[in-house]
Amino acid sequence: MTDAANEVLYTVADHIATITLNAPERMNTISGPMLNDLARLLTEANEDQNVRVVILTGKGRAFCAGLDLRKERDGNGLSAASSSTTINLRNTPPTVLQAMDKPTICAVNGGAAGYGMDTALGCDIRIMAESAKLAAAFVKRGVVPESGGTWLLPRMLGWAKASELIFTGRTLSARECLDWGLANEVVPDAELMSRTTAIAREIAANAPLAVQASKRMMRMGLNENFHDHVHHVYLQLLPLFKTQDMAEGMKAFMEKREPKFEGR
Repeated sequence: MTDAANEVLYTVADHIATITLNAPERMNTISGPMLNDLARLLTEANEDQNVRVVILTGKGRAFCAGLDLRKERDGNGLSAASSSTTINLRNTPPTVLQAMDKPTICAVNGGAAGYGMDTALGCDIRIMAESAKLAAAFVKRGVVPESGGTWLLPRMLGWAKASELIFTGRTLSARECLDWGLANEVVPDAELMSRTTAIAREIAANAPLAVQASKRMMRMGLNENFHDHVHHVYLQLLPLFKTQDMAEGMKAFMEKREPKFEGR
């Protein structure tokens, strides 16, 4: 069995943080401790100035098969915790993902069901292995998408396609996810991490403050009109004009070389 303290792994290399769900013997279903650890590590990555991109993946044949329901039968599982007045919904992985300025990439290595599907959808980019699937099985279990699916899917797919997926509880193959616009790329299983890392490195090579500001603006733009949005873009541009990275970007362009950004 995997030691409880190691059910979520965290590494940083080349400005890329990789977070790995590490409970393959139960298909990376999310236990209470894993829920807390994942939220904590996502927050840590977002606050670490050395990190520019975050990769989220799973170990084994599944990305995440949902919440760990083994304790639900005795009333001590996550649903019981969720009904408690002490739970802090602001510190759960889905809410942390939506608050992050750092770009997030989900390397979907296998099945992503229920909570696992919503977690994958909460990332900015999804690279899927050919064997991977997204399973919107909530209504087949008598529940609703509790971790953001009803907010994310209408924005990603439009009302009709989101309704089709949520109401039917359908499972989509990786290729279907690509056709539906839920996956950026589908790659052979053996190439998943190398391709995901290549994309992460491409992002990490850019000016990190500009990348993070761009993500903030995209997120804000979902909920404001054009006039307000353009005003907020200008407010983001003003501090960027004063950064060393902008000066380096302009200098590198004039000198016809690759820029070396420092994040300041």
